[in-house]
Amino acid sequence: MLELFFFILGLVNSIFLIFIFGIRGFHLDLVRRIGWTYLLLAIPAVLGIYLVVQEHKSNRYVIFLGVFLLFLFAEWMLDYVLKINFRENWKRNWKYVVPYLVLYYALNYGFVVMPWKTNLSWGIIMLGLFVIQIIANLRTHPKTSGR
Repeated sequence: MLELFFFILGLVNSIFLIFIFGIRGFHLDLVRRIGWTYLLLAIPAVLGIYLVVQEHKSNRYVIFLGVFLLFLFAEWMLDYVLKINFRENWKRNWKYVVPYLVLYYALNYGFVVMPWKTNLSWGIIMLGLFVIQIIANLRTHPKTSGR
């Protein structure tokens, strides 16, 4: 059950990010209005940790779900609490950008590798969605300022 749950959580995460990245370039106001709903994925992530304990599964699931929760926490802190526009100037905001990107790539690594170990087709699907995420992100990412 945990493996399917983890795969579905990864699917929802990837589809949500592709959607956000896809509309960001054209409807940034919409992203600002609905982006907080992405943070609700913390609820199933916590439930996933509970399932790991209940099903006596590998602690790797706890680690990857913990990384995912850390990423969601960073999103919440930077975008909604501190309201730091760290994406605009990477050189000035590198102290925020570097850990944020490390968490982003680590969570996506987990959402690709863990399903891959369970079911090859799940892993290929997750890898494909990650590639689409990167393409959508690069195409609609705001231009960064060098100052």
